[in-house]
Amino acid sequence: MSKKVTTKEEAPAEEPEKEEKKEEVKPQKAVKAAPKAEKKKKEERGVHALYKIEDAKVARLRPTCERCGPGYFMANHQNRYTCGHCGFTRYKQA
Repeated sequence: MSKKVTTKEEAPAEEPEKEEKKEEVKPQKAVKAAPKAEKKKKEERGVHALYKIEDAKVARLRPTCERCGPGYFMANHQNRYTCGHCGFTRYKQA
């Protein structure tokens, strides 16, 4: 084992500390032109939106799923009804 001896010439030169402090420039935040318009919240529909009461009878407004049976209503889209449980789709007549 040999030890490496460093001389003053090989040693890295130390720079004297500068007492001058540079001021840090902070980027300015961008100014927003106008606040965004608030989104309208959709009115939450409950189970009462799936039924209609006529006289003393209850009528279902949406069809039930043919695969899943009663209790599983189908979602009403523009051109089709879709079951959210099993994915069954029935297209509306044009």
